[in-house]
Amino acid sequence: MKMYEIIEMADEEIVKRIEEEELNLVDLRFQHELKNLTNTAKLNTIKKDIARMKTVLKERQLKSLAVNEK
Repeated sequence: MKMYEIIEMADEEIVKRIEEEELNLVDLRFQHELKNLTNTAKLNTIKKDIARMKTVLKERQLKSLAVNEK
C-alpha cells in the first residue's frame, strides 16, 4: 500500500485496516511456520504497511493536539 493511499483514508478506515492486516500477518506467520508460505516477502510488506498506517494515525493525533493547544 502506498503512502498516498493511506493519507486519503479516514481514521476509522485506517484502524479497521490495521486490525485486518494484523490478523492477516498472524495467519501468514502460521503458514510460514508450517512451511506452507511460498512468498515470504509478504510478511515484511504487511509489517511495513501496518507501520505506515500507524505512523499516519500518530501524525494526525499530534497535529490535532497541536491545533487544540493554540
